[in-house]
Amino acid sequence: MKVIVTGAAGFLGYSVVSELLAKGHYVYALVRPGSKHNERLRNLNNIEIIEGDIYANNYLLMWPHDKCDSLIHLASQGARFDEKAQAGNVAAGLKMIDLAVSAGCKRIIYTGSQAEYGATREIQTEDMPVNPFCPYGKAKVELCNKSKGAAEENNLEWIWGRVFSVYGKYEPGSRMLPQLITAMKNGEEYKLSSGTQNWDYIEAGDAAAAIITLTERGKSGEIYNIANSDYKPLREFAETVREHYNKGRIIYGEDPNPYVSLQPSVEKLQQDTGWSPRKVFSDSLEYEISE
Repeated sequence: MKVIVTGAAGFLGYSVVSELLAKGHYVYALVRPGSKHNERLRNLNNIEIIEGDIYANNYLLMWPHDKCDSLIHLASQGARFDEKAQAGNVAAGLKMIDLAVSAGCKRIIYTGSQAEYGATREIQTEDMPVNPFCPYGKAKVELCNKSKGAAEENNLEWIWGRVFSVYGKYEPGSRMLPQLITAMKNGEEYKLSSGTQNWDYIEAGDAAAAIITLTERGKSGEIYNIANSDYKPLREFAETVREHYNKGRIIYGEDPNPYVSLQPSVEKLQQDTGWSPRKVFSDSLEYEISE
């Protein structure tokens, strides 16, 4: 396949590109102009790097390259509670329909988030009502609904993958797990919530493989959870990190508010595609953290 990937030099984007290339696909990598992260892709084969601003009004509405098979939209901007940035993500995401049509794509894959489910303590299945509490989650739900309708109007096959907590190579150092790993490596203290809420971590390569599997053989019009589904209390993951480095100290505090507990089901993804995770959390803690 020839596949367009937006946000291709980002944390998850790099793994998606790597997995696509490993499977013999050709990649058009859409990246932010001038980003230092673009260097991650420079020495890869079977890839064309295209620098462009997907938030610009005239962005690549006429595709000047070869006809492609699919578009995977990963690009995102802004903090979770930044309403203006999240509104921009919805607008840019809808423009990807125009790009996919211009490029002759048959299929478009969007990535959503666990944030769509909100502060629930139930098992998260794709058919349960969504109830996001932050602008990021609300924007994902809005884009999910609007992009599905737009794809249908343009005869595009559409799939939505709700991605849960990804970790691994090039994870931003500002996130909790990289901060915890760094603190434990250095023998420092790290403060967490009570850690009683369930959590689910999926390694970046496994998440990328799931996205590509959906691109290849997921069912059009469907929403899929992308997670490990080996969920457990967050405290157990934290203690695994502490024990791995055998130094440092974790100080546990009060329950978080809102109390988000991740208990995803990936039964639908596995049944429809045959995908299953390959990496075990305890064996995957040595990875390059991004600045």
